[in-house]
Amino acid sequence: MTMHLEGPWLSMSGKKRGKVKFRNAEEARKARELEESWRELLKRQGVEAEQKRQTRAMKAPALDYKLTTPVGRTNTHHIPSRDTGGNATLAAPKVYTGTKVKGIATMHKSNAVPVFSDEEAIEISRMRRG
Repeated sequence: MTMHLEGPWLSMSGKKRGKVKFRNAEEARKARELEESWRELLKRQGVEAEQKRQTRAMKAPALDYKLTTPVGRTNTHHIPSRDTGGNATLAAPKVYTGTKVKGIATMHKSNAVPVFSDEEAIEISRMRRG
């Protein structure tokens, strides 16, 4: 599925949260204590050091790649291109020059139908209703 068919709920740029507002000071204090205990737990588990390594790796310069041609593809310069000669010009438009078709009629819902006789033209004008 392509991205333009997805709804606004799918965000590829991350989930940005705004400032958290608390109902009262007691809830704010509890949230700060919970956040502090979470940080201590992460520090004990060594996650903080891992995050430092990750940020250091993200600041590292990008790798430079030099694209090269595969082996066996560079030795075909001695083969000449084929010269077909001439040029491609626009073909003349096709125009009906016969006398069989009398015209083109429109039947149901813009359906173009060729008309070969007067009887067919009358049938098409009645939409084949007797």
